[in-house]
Amino acid sequence: MRWDHLAENPAAGPNAALFGTSAVTTRTFDAPEFSGITFHEVRARSILNRVPGASRMPFEWTVNPYRGCTHACVYCFARKSHGYLDLDTGLGFDSQIVVKINAPELLRRQLAARGWQGAHVAMGTNVDCYQRAEGRYRLMPGIIAALRDRANPFSILTKGTLILRDLELLRQAAEVTEVGVCVSVGFLDHALWRDVEPGTPAPGRRLDVVRTLTGHGIGCGVLMAPVIPFLGDHPDQLRATVRAIAAAGATSVTPLTLHLRPGAREWFMAWLGERHPHLVARYERLYAAGAYAPTWYQRRITRQVHELAAEFGIGPADRGLPRRPGTPERSADPDPGSDPGQTQLTLL
Repeated sequence: MRWDHLAENPAAGPNAALFGTSAVTTRTFDAPEFSGITFHEVRARSILNRVPGASRMPFEWTVNPYRGCTHACVYCFARKSHGYLDLDTGLGFDSQIVVKINAPELLRRQLAARGWQGAHVAMGTNVDCYQRAEGRYRLMPGIIAALRDRANPFSILTKGTLILRDLELLRQAAEVTEVGVCVSVGFLDHALWRDVEPGTPAPGRRLDVVRTLTGHGIGCGVLMAPVIPFLGDHPDQLRATVRAIAAAGATSVTPLTLHLRPGAREWFMAWLGERHPHLVARYERLYAAGAYAPTWYQRRITRQVHELAAEFGIGPADRGLPRRPGTPERSADPDPGSDPGQTQLTLL
């Protein structure tokens, strides 16, 4: 392990000037799984983020212990948020990870505050809270314990299998409050997975997570996302995916078509031009109006998935979940509820 404290070595790392304060420590680890990855450890001033009312999200509050994500999904909508920190939204998003090391104790204090009303808290809606870094930093056990001890309802969305490490904590929390868990599996195609989600566990392993959680009495839904136009949306692909989701015992399946917001759009289109150049013009037409696919396309995918879900015996999308944790945040802000100009205050 190598580390530098920025107060002692202001030149440490290419982003040393980013935070401009002694509150940041930059680390790299020798372990193969962290090769090429830099961690910026910060002490956050606030960990509960309020979602703007205009976002239409089914939750008002989120907790994001990490910024940036080693899952390296080429389509990740959260890439733009790295730009607010003067970090690269491409490879930098995949390899420059901000870690809010005081998240558990800070959350415990904020939950105990007189003004806190016990609102539902969603996690994993910006970047994955069970990405590889969590195996090193272990922030989620303290976060779940804080929510459990206040009987505060919460939900988790993840592509990570590491959530099973915290199975007992989730069971304890579910005994005293509403707990919703949703695993993201957009497709089964192995080659497509390797191409667009290179840092994630394989789709089959994620479905094993669903199977294990439901087997232990924790209802687990699946966010079927993203459904990728022309690469993962063939009826046979949709059928195979929904069939596997049902076989894993998921309580629900919610399809979400690929959306390409600024930051993610540029990175994804560059990848598409390299890997599938014949599709570039089709994507430019499909997404000509903005970040989201046309309504007719979204409705077609939703109808097909819902029909398949009914065929394979999966109930409505909200069955077994206290809230729908499966819809990513649409706010363009780096943390929901924060002003882009106040990003450093939020982190530090």
